[in-house]
Amino acid sequence: MSAHFTDRKRDLAALDELAAAAPLIVVSGPAGVGKTALVSRWLRGTAGGEGGGDRFPDGHLYADLRGHSPDGPAPPTEVLGQFLRALGVGQVPAELAEQTALWRSVTAGLRLAVMLDNAYTAAQARPLLPGGEGSLAVVTSRARLTGLRTDGAVFHQLGLLDREAAVELLTRGIGRERFERDEAAAGKVAELCGGLPLAVCLASARLASRPRQPVRAMADALARDQTRLAVLTIEGETAVQSALDGSYAVLDEEAARLYRRLGLLPMPVFDTCLAAAACAVPPEEADRALDALVEANLLEDIGPDTFRFHDLVRLHARERATADESERTREETLRRVVDWHLATASEAQRRLTPAQAVLERDHVPPGLPVPFEDDAGALAWLDAHRTGLMAAARCAAEQGWHGRAWQLVDAMWPLFLRLRPYDLWIEAHELGLSAARRAGHPAAERQMLNSGAIGLRGAGRTADAISWYERSLAAARAAGDARDEGQALHGLGGCWRDAGRPREAVRHLEAAIEVWERCGYPRGVALSRIILGEIALDTAPGSDPGSDPGSDPGSDPGVVPESDLGAGGGADPDAGPDADLGARPDDAPGPASRARAAERAAWYFERAHAGLLAVGDPYGAAPAQAFLGYAHALAGAYETGQAELERAERTFAEAGARHWQARALELSGRAAQAHGDPETARRRYETSLALYTAAGSRDADRLRQRLDGLGQPDR
Repeated sequence: MSAHFTDRKRDLAALDELAAAAPLIVVSGPAGVGKTALVSRWLRGTAGGEGGGDRFPDGHLYADLRGHSPDGPAPPTEVLGQFLRALGVGQVPAELAEQTALWRSVTAGLRLAVMLDNAYTAAQARPLLPGGEGSLAVVTSRARLTGLRTDGAVFHQLGLLDREAAVELLTRGIGRERFERDEAAAGKVAELCGGLPLAVCLASARLASRPRQPVRAMADALARDQTRLAVLTIEGETAVQSALDGSYAVLDEEAARLYRRLGLLPMPVFDTCLAAAACAVPPEEADRALDALVEANLLEDIGPDTFRFHDLVRLHARERATADESERTREETLRRVVDWHLATASEAQRRLTPAQAVLERDHVPPGLPVPFEDDAGALAWLDAHRTGLMAAARCAAEQGWHGRAWQLVDAMWPLFLRLRPYDLWIEAHELGLSAARRAGHPAAERQMLNSGAIGLRGAGRTADAISWYERSLAAARAAGDARDEGQALHGLGGCWRDAGRPREAVRHLEAAIEVWERCGYPRGVALSRIILGEIALDTAPGSDPGSDPGSDPGSDPGVVPESDLGAGGGADPDAGPDADLGARPDDAPGPASRARAAERAAWYFERAHAGLLAVGDPYGAAPAQAFLGYAHALAGAYETGQAELERAERTFAEAGARHWQARALELSGRAAQAHGDPETARRRYETSLALYTAAGSRDADRLRQRLDGLGQPDR
């Protein structure tokens, strides 16, 4: 029996009836009335925990929509990203409409229970409703959300506890013996808590922490102190203020300090390292203080080393910080938290993409252990903390710490490169670009333009990407920065390829190679050769490897020029294959013309692969190896090509690069289909499709078409 849940049998029965009638339920009621506890308890029952089989075998999803958070409600794009990733979607589209369409598509055939907690408006919740008829969504809100009636919602209004239930809840917290010593006082405490389960639980936690205090003292305290948190006018919330004040008053010094400082933070969730950074204490001390806050019902433990505030508690913690901490201390707390995010993300960046981690950092080292030990752990940390990292970047910008703001965006590069969250990628770089300008840092501004343009291109916003690259190109030429000039030219080449203008693409890519060879940047030369090789494959009749605007492995902006490690010239038509990569009228469709195009492409891929290995970039070399394998297979060396594709696919799998892993498998399927082996092609396509489904509908649609076309050899 839960110490925090009582007397809701009628409400549980009502939810059973409503669920039988409609796939969308709205549970509303005043703050602290127990909406979350009720729905959570009921949904656990649907999973077989309290009789009966699981009605939703495909999973239960939960999101706190932060409807009344001091920092404002959670945007639907943030929550959809979390839900899609939870269902295995690794590459989330950038725009809300595309996210919503993908969410409805992914959930169409599933039986899910989705809890949308603490919604602010119907419009906030609507995009998060799952598709299909087998799922159930339950929305909790302080508002009635009658606008969801048009979506087929049914409604349940949750009322306050009656006196008997409130007394029972209090008794569970303080013990039957203590209750019986002063039943009248216990009844008064329950009455003064206004029927709010949150207030009763907090009052009982305070009493439990002071076992010698008479229950009468709590009743007197609640009766005296009814005026704080005046901005909260919902019935019963003054009792919450009194209970929170009482719970705060009995915290030890460490826990009280952590409580106040966590209340200042813009992050919705906390872990031990973040708490340690906020208070400038070792993790062990922060862990003890977190335990004390959880024990006092002031902080919710929502997962392994993951905590959050209830909205009302967070507001109280922030008020205590304003009252009890100096302005300087409050600013230092925020700065330490921003610096911890920046330092940790920068360490992940140096580990995962060292060639790009070259611009300066001006944070104060937090003196805390790095929370990961290997590449996989670094990428997992970036993924798990993406929301906190963005909150830190926004906080830095709001505080006027513009250098820290753009540096945070720059440090998140491995997250963008490996996992491709285009919505976050674009938002972050818009913020980072503004911060770099305000900081008066031209090199950082070019960095934001280049890396942001890559995200825009990957999201299919080619025109916007071209605009960002052209601005970067002009800025690089004005600054005399050859490396950035080459990066912008390289990016424009990729964009023009996406736009179906191969001659324009070749012109920009060859210009990039010329600039990069002149300034001694062989890695850039190799990256441009990969796209030139792709364009060569585009010209092979029937042999398009699949245009993918996000495929550029390249583009690690911000890399300083390196010494020439032997990469050969690629811009000189006499040094390589036929420089004209446009379609040739004498290339009639057929194996011979395809083989000639594949041989031209292989020339670029071989040199790109060798050049990237020479500068110590095996991950960057893997796309070149994948394309080289495909080109060799088309040119007649089928077994050799498939072996190269398999090696590249393993590299991507080990790096957690799901998109490129799917791409390598797709190319392997294409090679098998061209070789007349439809069964191998089908196996490769099906595995690739499973990964692409998690990466975005555009790629998945292409794979479905290829599976449908397996009846004919790939020509």
